[in-house]
Amino acid sequence: MFPPRRASSWLAGLLAWLVAASAPADTPRLATLDWTLAETLVALDAPPRAVAQVEAYHDWVGEPALPETTVDLGLRSQPNLELLASLAPERILISPMFANLTPRLERIAPVETLPLYSPGRDTWAEMLELTLSLGELVGRPGTATRLIKETEARIDSLRERLNGDEPPLVMVQFMDSRHVRVFGDNGLFQAVIGRLGLENGWTGPTNAWGFSLVGIEALAGLDARLVVVEPYPAGVREALAEGGLWHHLAEASRGEPLVLPPVWSFGALPSAERFAELLVTALEAPDAV
Repeated sequence: MFPPRRASSWLAGLLAWLVAASAPADTPRLATLDWTLAETLVALDAPPRAVAQVEAYHDWVGEPALPETTVDLGLRSQPNLELLASLAPERILISPMFANLTPRLERIAPVETLPLYSPGRDTWAEMLELTLSLGELVGRPGTATRLIKETEARIDSLRERLNGDEPPLVMVQFMDSRHVRVFGDNGLFQAVIGRLGLENGWTGPTNAWGFSLVGIEALAGLDARLVVVEPYPAGVREALAEGGLWHHLAEASRGEPLVLPPVWSFGALPSAERFAELLVTALEAPDAV
């Protein structure tokens, strides 16, 4: 029987071999801690070999799904560096959020930082730049250009399905039963509804990521339709079902509150198209809940 350390190294080596054997031969060996970069790479048909918190990615991002062979690197803020090193990536991709990890990651492979949601930048334009940058990085510039054109064409076609008389929308995601992220300027959801010709009912301040954390009482009096983006934290759905302020807000909503499956609110083009699809489909169903 192998000693623990030797067994761990053997398993890591076997895992690295299996991942390499199952990966497309014409794509670089990439690892990323960032889900936005991961979803975009999947959409470019150049999925990363390793991603942090794979299960949570599927909970919060939903689609596009990561390949089953994707190696889970552990926590985004504290990745398993031994495992990462065993995979011998050619490059490690991060967003500025994980810049503090750069010195340790650079000991394993070159690190590339790709920004999104930069203060003062147009969100949609920056998403396009990110897509093109990743396309160049993986040697698929044509695929990146096609992804942009197809995403914009799809959102344009979804806009044509709307009546044009939809009420303003207030888009939220629950943090607990009393607090939500409410989405507005600078964020992905705002960029999408703007392209769909819809109005945001939240005009309050937002941070660089396009949301503000507020108590649900801040939503009272807004003349808009509520849109809830899943997932709900544990116990929240049950707490809301017991009644209280949320019931009053739902009754005051201009139409039944819409509940959408998870969409990565800090994502790029794949999340933008997913949100547009889910939102327009929900708006077309008069009894959607």
